Amino acid sequence: MIKKFTLTILLLISSLFASEVNWAKDYQAGLNKAQKENKMMLFIISRDSCKYCVILKNTTLKNSKIVKALNKNFISVTAWINENDYIPMDLRQNTPGLPGIWFIQPSGEPMFQPIMGYLEEDKFLEALAIVQEEFKKQNKGKK
Repeated sequence: MIKKFTLTILLLISSLFASEVNWAKDYQAGLNKAQKENKMMLFIISRDSCKYCVILKNTTLKNSKIVKALNKNFISVTAWINENDYIPMDLRQNTPGLPGIWFIQPSGEPMFQPIMGYLEEDKFLEALAIVQEEFKKQNKGKK
């Protein structure tokens, strides 16, 4: 009985800490998956030495509601400038600061201008809801 209880507690605790965004390998892999699954792609342009990129990664993108929404409705990709990850030239040229948060349609076209900088969790959730609603409107009647 105690063994079973301990195991249950350990599984619950590990599931709390295992809540992470499922990141695609790179831009092209993410776009291919977004096309295949007809989902939006969250594309973040970042840098390890960027203070607000690190804060976004370690706070907002660890929020369980955000993780759940991203894993369910988006294909997520981060491109690290300092690691020379591929970033399409038009996105690179139109990202004046970091982090640059883009929402890309399965066609590869950006849905909106990028969100620049760190977003607190509640604002990030609002942005996700707006993007999802717009994506639904655009896809209404398609398939």
